[in-house]
Amino acid sequence: MRILGISAFYHDSAAALVENGKIVAAAQEERFTRRKHDPRFPREAILYCLAEAGCTLDNIDHVVFYEKPFPKFERLLESYFATAPRGFSSFRMAIPIWVKEKLFQKRMLREELGKLHGKKSWDGSMLFTEHHQSHAASAFFPSPFESAAVLTMDGVGEWCTTSLGVGKGNELEILKELQFPHSLGLLYSAFTYYSGFRVNSGEYKVMGLAPYGEPRFVDKILENLIHVQADGTFHLNQEYFNYVSGLTMTSPAFDRLFGGPPRKPEDELTQREMDLAASIQAVTEMIVLRLARSIRDDTGERNLCLAGGVALNCVANGKLLRANIFDNIWIQPAAGDAGGALGAALAAWHQYHGQPRTVRQDGSDDMSGSYLGPSYEQKDIEDRLRSVGARFESLDATATIEQTADALTEGKAVGWLQGRMEFGPRALGGRSILGDPRSPTMQKTLNLKVKYRESFRPFAPSIKRESVSDWFEHDGDSPYMLIVGDVANERRREMTEEEEQLFGIDKLNIVRSKIPAITHVDYSARIQTVHRETNPRYWDLLTAFEKRTECPVLINTSFNVRGEPIVCTPEDAFHCFMGTGLDYLAVGNCVLRKDEQDPALARDYQNEFVLD
Repeated sequence: MRILGISAFYHDSAAALVENGKIVAAAQEERFTRRKHDPRFPREAILYCLAEAGCTLDNIDHVVFYEKPFPKFERLLESYFATAPRGFSSFRMAIPIWVKEKLFQKRMLREELGKLHGKKSWDGSMLFTEHHQSHAASAFFPSPFESAAVLTMDGVGEWCTTSLGVGKGNELEILKELQFPHSLGLLYSAFTYYSGFRVNSGEYKVMGLAPYGEPRFVDKILENLIHVQADGTFHLNQEYFNYVSGLTMTSPAFDRLFGGPPRKPEDELTQREMDLAASIQAVTEMIVLRLARSIRDDTGERNLCLAGGVALNCVANGKLLRANIFDNIWIQPAAGDAGGALGAALAAWHQYHGQPRTVRQDGSDDMSGSYLGPSYEQKDIEDRLRSVGARFESLDATATIEQTADALTEGKAVGWLQGRMEFGPRALGGRSILGDPRSPTMQKTLNLKVKYRESFRPFAPSIKRESVSDWFEHDGDSPYMLIVGDVANERRREMTEEEEQLFGIDKLNIVRSKIPAITHVDYSARIQTVHRETNPRYWDLLTAFEKRTECPVLINTSFNVRGEPIVCTPEDAFHCFMGTGLDYLAVGNCVLRKDEQDPALARDYQNEFVLD
């Protein structure tokens, strides 16, 4: 039985295909269309999934959409009526779109699927799951646990914003829900908006900015914006927000509370934004910890699964792990809306059809390292690179690893496209930009000359799983770069008294450890453990780098520039290579050096993409 899951029409559209319970393929639409967070019907992602499975829509038993349109429309109407006449302009903009398209989503989906098949409409079986059911299914069913508590947190689905549940075998039950407008995701997004970043995209910037500030606004947030109960449930004071009926996230009352209007994008970051980031991060962590304790007490489970956009807050995840509330934590790598496509397909298999679920005996999950996207054969890579004018050398696998390790040791910024593309927002060694973490200048170089983004943004370390406890205060799996841990004490550099007195962005250029390029200002790092079983080629590169440097760590950041989706194809990789300060590119067994390329093929990537 083949089941195709779809998420679409809000942000991060995606498709996933499950065959007899096995995840065959999954990808976001943005990777193919090159439009970041593409919300449109995931035509290209569906075509990829069908090709990967070697089938057509005729061979699909069910198409499952990740949420239910009618309850969502009900929430929209009730929200507008409850706040009328405020919000009329927003209501006037939204309703025509809903009446024309979204209210009749089933018909629209059938028509779009029909276009893929050369028909007016696809007439196969179509199912709909609830938004947070899709998140919960994506969290529990691929996890390595026979039973677990399940916590999902995001902006909003139909009505639900937070759900607490329990999974056992092939059963998954939602026990409690928090509903709109009371949302931890929307609270965090309000601070994202107020800090001058883009909602549904810039939340990770707020998280990265937090260590530069002091949490001096925590009491003000808890006294005015949100009332938090002992069990982690909460109530937002809508006087300070505008997302229910307006076109912005915050209200004039929010501006007055925090001393002025929102920061404009690209304006200089001030200490206020840093302190706001530190404060909302602290509040988020407090709520997540309280919710986790509550769900542990309610269920008695010792394992926890997480999904929803808030589950991408890897700092909160690290705090949760170290709190030892649960013995084990597993986080869906595509925790946001894209992962809803996968959850919808798995929910249909296990819950609609009641099919059994088998947990792996070796403790691994069913995500295949999240390497679920397209890959390219060597001859295809060579043909594609020639078609765009690339000058390259084809090597064998061993020589590719060795020459790439040499380039990294020489301090070069390296583009790395190997194997299947990752599903989810993180590059995990399939579509990555790599660098030497020992370099005190590499963070700034990659941010400003390669990624064209803010200098404060931290980079993640990739490290061989067997070496992680030697370099970090962490000794567990973190294959999806969703756990933050601290650099080990013995690898740190002691700060001078003068350096300890620095504030804000002045902290940025201080060398804090033997791997300064991935050490954040609070000694933290967003760790990715690399496992030989799921990515042997990347593991081999780390091994080769370690032989040269005695360091089993590499900088790993996504292969894209600010505002661009992560690269998918060899052509995407070459264009990004030619439009940035990358020095070296490895695509399959093809290696490319910048100084050997035709300079006429250079691109102005710095101005090609909109702000992220």
